[in-house]
Amino acid sequence: MIGNRPQFIKAAPTSVALRERGLGEVVIHTGQHYDRELSQVFFEELGLAEPRYRLDLRTADPEVMRPAIKERLATERPDWVLVYGDTNSTLAGAEAAAELGLPLAHVEAGLRSGDLSMPEERNRIETDRLAALLFAPDERSRELLAGEGVEGRVEVVGDVMADATRVFAPIARRRAEAEWPEPYAALTIHREANTEPDRLRALIDELNATGWTFVFPVHPRTRKAMDEHGIDPAPQLHAIEPVGYLEMLALVAGATRVVTDSGGLQKEAYWLRVPCVTLRLSTEWVDTVLAGANTLAGPGEIATALEEASFPEDAPELYGDGHAAARIAEALVRLQGE
Repeated sequence: MIGNRPQFIKAAPTSVALRERGLGEVVIHTGQHYDRELSQVFFEELGLAEPRYRLDLRTADPEVMRPAIKERLATERPDWVLVYGDTNSTLAGAEAAAELGLPLAHVEAGLRSGDLSMPEERNRIETDRLAALLFAPDERSRELLAGEGVEGRVEVVGDVMADATRVFAPIARRRAEAEWPEPYAALTIHREANTEPDRLRALIDELNATGWTFVFPVHPRTRKAMDEHGIDPAPQLHAIEPVGYLEMLALVAGATRVVTDSGGLQKEAYWLRVPCVTLRLSTEWVDTVLAGANTLAGPGEIATALEEASFPEDAPELYGDGHAAARIAEALVRLQGE
């Protein structure tokens, strides 16, 4: 079950691992992201199997997605319904599986930011509650799930995004083009709270005032808010169209800073050893902050965070060794035999 950029990245290594273990896979693409650079380009770049079902719903509303997903699941009756991450597509798939009584497996289980105002946080909690099998990225996540008393079986496997970064980072670096001035920071903004017009205007104004050069692939939701409300980046904020996965990975690898509200980019910055400034007051990827590689920046804090950000020489390995997908496939095979 996939629907948007982070899920395409997570699904790529998992699909390969499933095929290698002889497990069949039927892909349902909800169409939550339908812009080519946030959707189809991932199937082309990452070698994902074409979805059997393209729902093309073009919505982030789980109430709209759930009936369409349920109809396809009822036809297929799979042994497992596999959902990824914390998006509305994740929740819709989890709820559809639960309504049909199908076993649910959640990849990236047990993450919490502590901020219930974020829809992603509520989606994580509800999906973990419904899952029979929870694939956690680390022991912290396992312990959190135990503390919440979830009923499903928890397996610590690492993070499948680490798998993708391990495989694709060398390719992305070779593909990187020296077209951006040095130094630059890679910038992304897409979270619902940050794209509210007043909040987005304040963020852009603050970023404009830093004097830093940014390369800013603009998410469709962000672009819509900027256009409708006359929010103008300064010339040094190079606002470009959304880019594919490999191009984004190359952009991060060549940056001196990553400034983002994305969960996935916080991790990719860490694995590529680039200091990160997160435009949120909390994060589900707590260990990147504890390691000193990621700084949470609220209003009025961005310029200082940019100047002071650094990547520690002794940064520990986080979220697995880049072989999470193989462990997921192994667990599914093992459980079929029990």
